[in-house]
Amino acid sequence: MISKTSALFWPLAGALAAASIVTACATQPSSETPLALNDWEYFERPGVNVLAFSSPPGGMFFDSKTSGIEIIHHGERTATNGDVRLLHTPEQWDGMGEFVDRSVDPDAQSVTTTLAYPEHDFTYQVKATAQGDTVRLSVHLDQPLPEELEGEAGFNMEFLPAEYFGKSYLVDGRSGNFPRHPSGPMETTEEGLTEPVAFARGSTLVLAPEDPERKVTVREATGDNELMLFDGRNKAQNGWYVVRSMIPAGASGTVIEWDLEVNGIPGWQREPVIGYSQVGYHPRQDKTAVIELDKNANPESEARLVRVKPDGDRETVQSGRPEHWGEYLRYQYLTFDFSEVTEPGLYQLEYDDQSTQAFRIDPEVHEDTWQLTLDVFFPVQMDHTKVREAYRVWHGAGHLDDALQAPANYEHFDLFAHGEETDTDFEAFEHIPGLNYGGWHDAGDYDIRTQSQYFTVQHLVHTWEQFQIDRDNTTVSQEKRYAEIHRPDGKPDLLQQIEHGTLGLIAQHRAIGHAIPGIVAGHLYQYPHLGDAVTKTDGKVYNPEQDPHADERGVGEMYEPSTVDPTPTEDVLPSDNTVTSGKFDDRWAFTTNTSALNYGSAAALAAASRALRGYNDELAQESLETAESVWEYEQGREPNRFRVGNTTGGRLEEEQLKTAVELLITTEEAKYAEAVRELLPQVEERFGANAFMLVLALPHMDEAYASDLEALTREYREQIREHEAENPYGVPITRGGWAGGGTVIGFGITNYWLHKAFPEIIEEDLVFRSLNFMFGTHPDSNYSFVSGVGPKSQTHAYGMNRADLAFIPGGIIPGILVLSPDYPENKSNWPFFWGQNEYVITVGGSYLFLANAARDLLND
Repeated sequence: MISKTSALFWPLAGALAAASIVTACATQPSSETPLALNDWEYFERPGVNVLAFSSPPGGMFFDSKTSGIEIIHHGERTATNGDVRLLHTPEQWDGMGEFVDRSVDPDAQSVTTTLAYPEHDFTYQVKATAQGDTVRLSVHLDQPLPEELEGEAGFNMEFLPAEYFGKSYLVDGRSGNFPRHPSGPMETTEEGLTEPVAFARGSTLVLAPEDPERKVTVREATGDNELMLFDGRNKAQNGWYVVRSMIPAGASGTVIEWDLEVNGIPGWQREPVIGYSQVGYHPRQDKTAVIELDKNANPESEARLVRVKPDGDRETVQSGRPEHWGEYLRYQYLTFDFSEVTEPGLYQLEYDDQSTQAFRIDPEVHEDTWQLTLDVFFPVQMDHTKVREAYRVWHGAGHLDDALQAPANYEHFDLFAHGEETDTDFEAFEHIPGLNYGGWHDAGDYDIRTQSQYFTVQHLVHTWEQFQIDRDNTTVSQEKRYAEIHRPDGKPDLLQQIEHGTLGLIAQHRAIGHAIPGIVAGHLYQYPHLGDAVTKTDGKVYNPEQDPHADERGVGEMYEPSTVDPTPTEDVLPSDNTVTSGKFDDRWAFTTNTSALNYGSAAALAAASRALRGYNDELAQESLETAESVWEYEQGREPNRFRVGNTTGGRLEEEQLKTAVELLITTEEAKYAEAVRELLPQVEERFGANAFMLVLALPHMDEAYASDLEALTREYREQIREHEAENPYGVPITRGGWAGGGTVIGFGITNYWLHKAFPEIIEEDLVFRSLNFMFGTHPDSNYSFVSGVGPKSQTHAYGMNRADLAFIPGGIIPGILVLSPDYPENKSNWPFFWGQNEYVITVGGSYLFLANAARDLLND
């Protein structure tokens, strides 16, 4: 995050600091004040927070490791999921208790949460009670465990591996080291599944006894049970270290009791975080650092901007007391404006004893911030394509066996589902030819989510049209299914990516006749696949005639919550060694003919037809004709409003608006202008989300339309003041299970288009705020959320290489996730939080636009 100005050699300085802390803790009590419930309804004392179901378990993507009993330890969330679970080391899709009720008793200093497993007719309570510097955790049953859960149910608590790498543990005095790579023993259950074996057992467990910032003691308090320590990464790379006690069969009342003692350094306060843009600033940008402080800190220090000279010396060019902004969530904030400094050079910001990395003030600072996204991230995401970079092959040409028809009346994982109709003539599990080209891997997984595909194509087209980026640094051959990074081929890379996304969209219309929700792994064991996409399936089209188990193939057991690949115990299935096999591993296509998806896809195809004209004329013409045909088709039928999660399109009127605007720009036909006018009242309530499309239509509309947009823009500017009052960053910071980096980027794009149309209403700084946020001016930390961009950026991200604790250059992470009730988080050392760290192509496409929008404004 930030470094001590005096710590030129951090390992030595860190060792000395740690030694002094250990000495202090050896002679002082572990806490100055007891744990107590605060106004946010969690237990608190200096350096220690213990949360009890501040967030309910489960959610859109099931176990997101943000619930149960949790620990925030000296500013870092280190433990989660303190709850009753049915496996030693549950995986993401394994069963969790459903939230029933939560009650807080300030007088008793306790939080009691009632949960249930309805499928087992099993209800229980988890109670957390403060007792001095300890929290007593207990599980209460009104009735004994159901028979089928005997030997299965236990109380678990999970500790983040990255916070304990290189540290030790003690169990009843016996010592050990936390393994950096999972190495514990495994056993096979009667059902044929594998389970980790505990690598330590006892009644008292001390985690990291040598580290006062991470020391936690867990004591089994009944005297009749034991603590077991497991490594969840033996089953799944995103697993944590798990402490577990089994619930005894036949027992009721209090069946589990732990004493949880979390060490707190006396008087601990979180170090300041200086939020600033890691890439730097153009001389004429507004420049404001946001300093984040512990709520108990005394904001009396001076802030300084220093210039780094060629000889390494530093001179102060501006100093002064920062302005006190106020409180947001759990921290207090100061701001330090240094906009008047415009001389190009290298600079650092200092506050208290903290100093930032060196950053630039320079007219060229935004010239290359987008290049890694176009050069590396988008090629790496290309599906059905082999992607090479120098000596490295990122992945082979995967999923060439796409795709099988998903069955009707079926709810799949990852928000895919079918109702009674599939809207095709294909039978369940029949191969749909023609879906095995184009498109990008949607995210850190390998789905083709159509809603993401058309959003991305549309933003890439706008980037091409608005900024004419002709950078050529990648070879792409659709015929060879091959891409090579850092090898120019004489063609603009942006057009090649537009073509690739367009091919994925048009494939659906060619093969099926309409847009579809998408293509996804058919089996849960495939879904979390990590590594080369080419190894996810055998690449050969499934042929039921070669499958002796074809009659048994169906759903139900295929949704088994296990990531164990069944192939080691399956028969060796026949293959003709060329294009077909009896292996039932092909991805499934979900094919509902929804109106929202049709409109969204048509909008992207209409836009792509303009960009591809003169580059791939045949595809450009087919795309336009398809878009026009979709418009006529949808205008002539009752809308199909089938909706499941985020896979069946956006709001119908907004997707329709996109199509009308793109076809209006492309054809200049009056009927599309009329449609835009008719849709305006339907979308103006969410003006911020639709403004960029409404502005794009402006040159083709009348003065009355322009007047309406101007009035809506004035109202919108007043709404922005709510963000400016809520947080010191002046951008929308979302709440929910997915962090809001995409929302912040979209905010910047909206403001760009509105500034271009109404510069007297929307100031250009509203565009730069979004970029500054993504580059480091945000809560919790100050690293860049664009991997590889800026001296410090997120380099442990949720991409296809996350198992290597690595990153994809140019990928953009979601960023700050606000965990209830008051904790902003982005983990820089653990990539497996998808809601914080998962790359998605939509954000990549919109970031490309925003980064170039900043260039456009600053170079105007």
